[in-house]
Amino acid sequence: MRVIALSDLTREMIDTVGGKAAGLAELIRLGERVPEGFCVTAAAHDSDVLPEAEIEAAYRRLGTGPVAVRSSATAEDLPDASSAGMQDTYLDVTGTADLLSAIEKCRHSLHTARAVAYRDARGIDHRTVRMAVVVQRMVAPAVAGVLFTANPVTGRRTEMVVEAAAGPGASVVDGTGHVDRYVLDGPAPSGHGTLTADQLDELRQVGDRLQRHLGGPQDVEWAYDRDGVLWLLQARPITTLFPLPPATGDPEPRLYVEFGHVQGMLRPVTPMGMSTLRSLVAAMLASIGLRAEVTDIGGRLYGDLTDLARDPSARKRLVKLMAVDFGPRAQAVVERALADPRFAPRAGRRKRGTGGPAARTALRALVGVIRALARPEAARTRLFREVERLAAESGPPPGPRTAAERLRFVREQDTSDGPDDIVWPIVAGMLAATLPGHLLGGVAGRDEIDRVLGGMPHNVTIEMDLALWRVAERARAHADLLLTTPPDELADRYRRGVLPDIGLAAFLDRYGHRAVAEVDLGVPRWDEDPAPVFAMIANYLRVTDPEQAPDRRFARAAATAEATLADVVTRARRRRPVRGRLAGFLLRRARSLAGLREAGKFAGLYRLRAMRRELLLVGAELADGGLLAQPDDIMFLTLDEATEAVRQGVDHRPTVGARRAVHRRELRRRTVPVALLSDGTDLEAVLPAPAGTAGALRGVGAAAGVATGPARVVHDPATAHLEPGEILVAPTTDPGWTPLFLTAAGLVTETGAVMAHGPTVAREYGIPAVICVPDATRLIRTGDVVTVDAAAGTVTVTP
Repeated sequence: MRVIALSDLTREMIDTVGGKAAGLAELIRLGERVPEGFCVTAAAHDSDVLPEAEIEAAYRRLGTGPVAVRSSATAEDLPDASSAGMQDTYLDVTGTADLLSAIEKCRHSLHTARAVAYRDARGIDHRTVRMAVVVQRMVAPAVAGVLFTANPVTGRRTEMVVEAAAGPGASVVDGTGHVDRYVLDGPAPSGHGTLTADQLDELRQVGDRLQRHLGGPQDVEWAYDRDGVLWLLQARPITTLFPLPPATGDPEPRLYVEFGHVQGMLRPVTPMGMSTLRSLVAAMLASIGLRAEVTDIGGRLYGDLTDLARDPSARKRLVKLMAVDFGPRAQAVVERALADPRFAPRAGRRKRGTGGPAARTALRALVGVIRALARPEAARTRLFREVERLAAESGPPPGPRTAAERLRFVREQDTSDGPDDIVWPIVAGMLAATLPGHLLGGVAGRDEIDRVLGGMPHNVTIEMDLALWRVAERARAHADLLLTTPPDELADRYRRGVLPDIGLAAFLDRYGHRAVAEVDLGVPRWDEDPAPVFAMIANYLRVTDPEQAPDRRFARAAATAEATLADVVTRARRRRPVRGRLAGFLLRRARSLAGLREAGKFAGLYRLRAMRRELLLVGAELADGGLLAQPDDIMFLTLDEATEAVRQGVDHRPTVGARRAVHRRELRRRTVPVALLSDGTDLEAVLPAPAGTAGALRGVGAAAGVATGPARVVHDPATAHLEPGEILVAPTTDPGWTPLFLTAAGLVTETGAVMAHGPTVAREYGIPAVICVPDATRLIRTGDVVTVDAAAGTVTVTP
């Protein structure tokens, strides 16, 4: 049928009637009061000819009075795509001719520029989308608006938000005119403005019913007519809320802090990668004297810090410990949580793993750090020898292996710790880089110390970036090919052996175990898929000014560092002789050891690559047996589920399909809360807005200097086009991003810590960086001229 009454629809007909009509049908089924109407189905759209006779008959059954005509696309009002405002709506339509015209306009709005861009941003195939149209008897509202059954700003699930305006409520939807806003958080609501207390209570009851029956928070459009009767006009899932933490049964709130940005990643982690990362993050926390359960929320790593926050001893050092790697945004929200009475210290509360390292570990650390500071050259030799040993021993034993043996190999790998010869020289370098800032207060500024830490030698990530620059230099004879051919096609040609030899094989032999978000087992390595490497080579080929060549920029940063070091030490020894000598010693040791910071992760990645290769071989066997659709589906299982498939022949294809859909949805999420409460509250969203320079975005300076240039907003470095001199604006960075730094004039990120990977490499290249700028990738557009001022911690935007 091409025209169907709303009361005859079912939720299962969504592919024919679209999301809005199916949602209205569900409300009718639940017994809610919905204006009578009908749906012109997508079958009518497919025929490209309006069924005018059927529409006229349905309109007569409504009484031929004024109606609302609204789009109902098949990709509309879905759990991960609301399409709010993307297609057209027409109100108070009267008469058959105007009705047919409005329906036709709604159908055509499927292809407006805004609707097309919205689907593109969410990866929705335009060919699969069809348009149905809903026609409903018009309600003459005295007041109308929207009910959110969870707070859409803070994410708090225990609050509802009502926005209302007199009349048809258009000002609520389109953002114009006065709107009354009510937050319903438990106590009896107080009526004022356009709504009475009884009406607010009725709306809350509706919200409770719909949320319970529809299985999640809802965005509900409603209207009260002139007789005070409540009508529901639409209900759809709230698509922007970050997922809730898993239920623990604890009636008190719990505090979760996001840990993934410590490794430079905000993208969701695959289920297989999550288990490895949990142990990695737990080991990192243990190294600074903390123990916390690592939890999967929305595919991201969050640490449950509730017990630490309530522990009388641990809470005293929690904020300071956050500064080690988590950054100022995490510090701010933890400070807020500690001021919340719900996280007040509990007398006599049993401490759960909040003590410092064991005495034996503390002694090992002391000996290892002193040994590295005393003889840094010998420490570096031992470290790199250990890295090479780990690389050589990372693979499985030789010979044929069964799938069960491959899984056993993966299970037996320990990625949570590193050998002493790697760990303690790195710790010594970090201490040597951090302590002078405390010793030189009043003598040298933070920007001077940052300059001393520029052009740092012995950094495997810097060496990787410069090695790729040399590949690009060798490739200049083939610049036209490499600049005009898509990276995916170049990668395919490389695998088939039909590209000119530019030295890429040697680069991948040394660095092919790396990637963006490389600590996730589910992410392909560069030696599997070199397309991102070709994209970076193209960026290097755009550098035509010899003075902007990355090797020269790095050399200039190193020369500036040495000159600044000499000046700071001379000045410090003159004003504070003892501190000056100690600070000078530490800064020189920092230049010998701080560059080693990347080596531990670099070494551990060899083991991760070997684990990934074994898992993909198991995935291939399961795919051949019909238990998976393709080999890399195994990355969307846990290790226990993969073992179950191998031993018992369990078909996990439905599980993988569902998890891939969630993963794709989460990949589109641009913001990830720094900290959450168990009721979904985004703690940063309830912090007071910081005072800042007018017209400037405020963050934290992490690499000294000032730079002005056009912005380039990048979400995926694998496809980034970065011109020399542009300011790189990104959600976060990890070592897989750093090749882009070689052509960037400055760096702006939304997350990070001063000692994290991205800012560390930015300092070593001598490019200014401001980190922890909330919503930078949304507030700054590609092409905006921005000034990055690290000393002020600001980013000034000139559109």
